[in-house]
Amino acid sequence: MEPFSSVIRTASHEQHMEAETSTFMSDLLGGRLGVQAYARYTEQLWFVYEALEAGAERLASDPVTGPFIRPELFRLAALERDLAHLRGAGWRAGLSALPETKAYAARVRECAEQWPGGYIAHHYTRYLGDLSGGQIIRGKAEKTWGFERKGDGVRFYVFEGITNPAAFKRGYRELLDDVRADDLEKQRIVTECKRAFALNSAVFRALGEEFPLSA
Repeated sequence: MEPFSSVIRTASHEQHMEAETSTFMSDLLGGRLGVQAYARYTEQLWFVYEALEAGAERLASDPVTGPFIRPELFRLAALERDLAHLRGAGWRAGLSALPETKAYAARVRECAEQWPGGYIAHHYTRYLGDLSGGQIIRGKAEKTWGFERKGDGVRFYVFEGITNPAAFKRGYRELLDDVRADDLEKQRIVTECKRAFALNSAVFRALGEEFPLSA
């Protein structure tokens, strides 16, 4: 039988690629957008991770989600340092979520509160993405806008508690393979994973409309 980690990765590949190759992200990584676009994107991430991490203490005691709640993954504090660097000390006063971000965060919070399997789908799509493709964003941001290497502005992408990302990701996939779910629930998790990527893509599209390139 194919490991569940392989099933979920294969099934969501198309949606994953759509998110990675969005016009906004391509323009951002290509250096064609200014630092304000990067800051706006970072703001949107704050809302998603606030929803993802708000109930972590409760979720840590859940038999399904518990093994996945790893403090070394938590990103909210790092995001807040980045936003203070990007927007200044009063960053919270100007924080605003796009409608698409509100929908994304609401779905994450709904799963966190009501459906452990769905929460795992969002946990997987976010954190493993941060450990993988997120590192490309970090490198580009440092080069394009002159952030100190792994310093304020890109701390979201720096996992100081994970010394061996490759080994950590292998261990994470083993957790997925051993997730406490029957076949029907696993299929529901896969479907939610696809939905997570779609929600993320919607945020990228909205950011692309907010920061269009000049003709």
